[in-house]
Amino acid sequence: MSMEVIAWQQLYSMGNQKERRPISRATLRRVWGFARPHRRRITLFLGLSIVMAALAVAPPVLAGRVLDAIGKGEPLGVVVGLAALIGGLAVAEAGLGLVNRWLSSGLGEGLILDLRTAVFDHVQRMPIAFFTRTRTGALVSRLNNDVIGAQRAFTDTLSSVAGNVVTLVLSLTVMVGISWQITLLALLLLPAFVLPARRVGVRLARMRREAADHNAAMGTQMTERFSAPGATLVKLFGRPVRESEEFAARARRVRDIGVRTAMAQSVFVTALTLVSALALALVYGLGGFYALRHQLDAGSVVALALLLTRLYAPLTALASARVDVMSALVSFERVFEVLDLEPLIKERPGAVAVPEGPVSVEFDDVRFAYPSADKVSLASLEEVAALDNRGGVEVLHGVSFRAEPGQMVALVGSSGAGKSTIAQLLPRLYDVDEGAVRLAGVDVRDLSAASIRETLGMVTQDGHLFHDTIRANLLFARPEATEEEVWDALRRARLGALVESLPDGLDTVVGERGYRLSGGERQRLTIARLLLARPRVVILDEATAALDSTSEAAVQEALGEALAGRTAVVIAHRLSTVRAADQILVIEDGQVVERGTHPELLAAGGRYEELYRTQFAEPAVTGVAGAA
Repeated sequence: MSMEVIAWQQLYSMGNQKERRPISRATLRRVWGFARPHRRRITLFLGLSIVMAALAVAPPVLAGRVLDAIGKGEPLGVVVGLAALIGGLAVAEAGLGLVNRWLSSGLGEGLILDLRTAVFDHVQRMPIAFFTRTRTGALVSRLNNDVIGAQRAFTDTLSSVAGNVVTLVLSLTVMVGISWQITLLALLLLPAFVLPARRVGVRLARMRREAADHNAAMGTQMTERFSAPGATLVKLFGRPVRESEEFAARARRVRDIGVRTAMAQSVFVTALTLVSALALALVYGLGGFYALRHQLDAGSVVALALLLTRLYAPLTALASARVDVMSALVSFERVFEVLDLEPLIKERPGAVAVPEGPVSVEFDDVRFAYPSADKVSLASLEEVAALDNRGGVEVLHGVSFRAEPGQMVALVGSSGAGKSTIAQLLPRLYDVDEGAVRLAGVDVRDLSAASIRETLGMVTQDGHLFHDTIRANLLFARPEATEEEVWDALRRARLGALVESLPDGLDTVVGERGYRLSGGERQRLTIARLLLARPRVVILDEATAALDSTSEAAVQEALGEALAGRTAVVIAHRLSTVRAADQILVIEDGQVVERGTHPELLAAGGRYEELYRTQFAEPAVTGVAGAA
């Protein structure tokens, strides 16, 4: 390994330092917990690394021996034998290197698999509040950058420390044995090699962090502006010039930092290469002086020069080993930080399934407050200095109602009154603070999560779809569904003819969030997904609020299929859609202020009559209950 390569490696290590802080023993124990299943591979990996380090010291000594044999006129067999031994060691080192690489990759990829699976599974158990606060990019970074950083602790740092210690001890032993004077002088140049690396490394780390911040900002800008809604917003408000200027300013800053970084690196590596050349010159000069005075063999001078690189490499690597170890452990800590965030919604031991048959829905004196940020999120995932601890303000105050099997209960009221909150409590996206939510007479906190998912189906206003095919989006609800069942759901959702007309049919990709489809088509596709799932309880959260009258009419027909024979909780913006509901609840300020049928509430002349009067000019649309 050349001194220039060593300099670049040292510079890279120093330039990637992270914040230094003490690492707890608990963190180390947890790291070992993930490593324990791979302990045999780790042991073999370390053993081979040590053997390879020992083999690396032999060739310089043998090269010096060859030179001495030639100078002394020893038999050809001795020279050939030494050359063959050098070649054999090279073959052995190459073979062991391949085996070690296989062990290293298997160990590293195994750890990545374990960590990523653990984090992914844990994140899936987090409440919806966690996702509403967390920046998706920051969370994905934990699954990518930090997991890979933690993996390096075993595949790079661990073997590097073990191998470098062996190489350093053996190289020093051999060099001192040859000439302690030359060895001591060579070591005196080490501070000129390491100290500048630390100073320049800190400066480079600062520039890299700044560049990373600008790159992250550009990434966020591109992600938001290149999505269909973001691009539409930019075009509608005519801001492309300003957007371009902001992006270009950040890009120019990254360019300037890149130039400064490249120059600092080049100056540093050039200087350290010069130091290494001076060290070699010292070895050859002083070694030659001793050789001419017959105090040292010529072969020993060559061996010392070759061993010098084997000495500087482990010394510089070990000088930054602590930084490497700390960086890896910080990555582990960032992964553990996510794993330590306890999910608010937990399935109780012995959770039961929803009873068979028709299902009733009941809210019994429900009180609820959204959890504060410190209970559901992390400051580092929100990318803020400190979490917003506001929360705990009650938004539902003693809500009670019951929907008998097959009935429809409609929730109406002002925006922000608490209607969607009620809908989110039913599938247990949140847990109530007081009171109870029951399905078929059983508290949802006593039901298994799988059973709740099989019983409930929900259609929201935005009707989210994955960037995948129509088939994949439908089968997400019930993967075992047959082709015939998929087409039946599409026809019942009034989408069969449209999908049949598409060139790729069910294999048509809908685009990010389904933006290749119209709003009405997206909603009908989510209704088809619900029909395929065959839930016994349906929740509609303003499923037609964002649609025009034509699209709404088509969606209402599809909803009629979805609600037929099922218990339903419907949140409606257009009151004309719920006139035939079995019970209408008027929600204001988190309370039920009125309840009854459409005629009863109109006759009462209260809040419902006021809401209905404001929409009297709106063309009546056949209610979903009537269609059902």
